[in-house]
Amino acid sequence: QLQLVESGGGLVQPGGSLRLSCAASGFTLDYYAIGWFRQAPGKEREAVSCISNTGIGTYYGDPVKGRFTISRDNAKNTVWLQMNSLKPEDTAVYYCAAERVVASGPVCFLLRDEYDYWGQGIQVTVSS
Repeated sequence: QLQLVESGGGLVQPGGSLRLSCAASGFTLDYYAIGWFRQAPGKEREAVSCISNTGIGTYYGDPVKGRFTISRDNAKNTVWLQMNSLKPEDTAVYYCAAERVVASGPVCFLLRDEYDYWGQGIQVTVSS
């Protein structure tokens, strides 16, 4: 069974850091781009970041540029999202998602409709 599982969320003070993990089981991530999305109460799910299947291409939504870093290790079947300088407006449920790529390369998309598999989500709360 194909599954994505997020971990590493929790409560952090403004200015703090968290690192989210997205671990895949039932399939290997070698031919999947991975995206991170988030959804705050009463808001639509928005794209945070994505990384190509090769790890060469990384992209970020404007609200997190310069603060978040996405990375991956295909040998460990895991993708991470390092979140620094967290703000209260980063509070949301964070989801990782996988998109099967047609060809290996440096591309990924910050579009939720592109993604085939989703994790169950994990809460991140930034508050003093």
